[in-house]
Amino acid sequence: MTLDLTTIVLAIGSLGTAAYGVVDASKGFGGGMSNFGFGDIKKVISSLIPFRPEDSVSASALGRESVLATLRANWLNGMALADQKSIAKALVKLNLTATSAAGMAAATGVDPALLASVAAKLVTGAALTQQETDAYGRFDLLLSALLDQGYQRGDQRYRNSAKLVAIPVAVGLAVLGALAIDGSNFGAASAGKAVIAGLLATPLAPVAKDLSSAIQAGAKVAQAWKK
Repeated sequence: MTLDLTTIVLAIGSLGTAAYGVVDASKGFGGGMSNFGFGDIKKVISSLIPFRPEDSVSASALGRESVLATLRANWLNGMALADQKSIAKALVKLNLTATSAAGMAAATGVDPALLASVAAKLVTGAALTQQETDAYGRFDLLLSALLDQGYQRGDQRYRNSAKLVAIPVAVGLAVLGALAIDGSNFGAASAGKAVIAGLLATPLAPVAKDLSSAIQAGAKVAQAWKK
């Protein structure tokens, strides 16, 4: 049976989509593939919020472990990155105290004395001086930059890891499909075609529809030229 190129591209793209679906289903087992990338976020948060032994005893909602648990839940649930960064920023700021100011200042490059003064005045509601306002604004911008770095790296690591794992899954699905179709006639040639289809499936899946449309358009142009 002969297949046109458009059908082949769509079939391979569908195989890639199925492989992604199988990989995504791993979330049901402790987060599965979604755990990849959160380490970058955890690294940034840990540099900003110090660990306090009393947090593990009292289970404070503002403790580092509690903050990380909240952010991990949002990450695993696939919340929009902009919303995740906004929540992370709010939680970090809530942990800004005169005690934690030195560590946060070191992580963001802000003057520690000014940041500590800002933290104390935020608690009492006292007005900030111009220097303190400038320091707090600088802290806000650098905090956003750090969180953006952590979330972007984490998202990239997750997507790349998912693609990498989806490749052998696609190859396995392709081989099983070829085995089901060919049955007793399944051999090296069928296995080779299945492996090639599986290797192409993952990178082709996101662009399969556009590529098939382009092939169809190209075929129409070629037919027009023949006329």
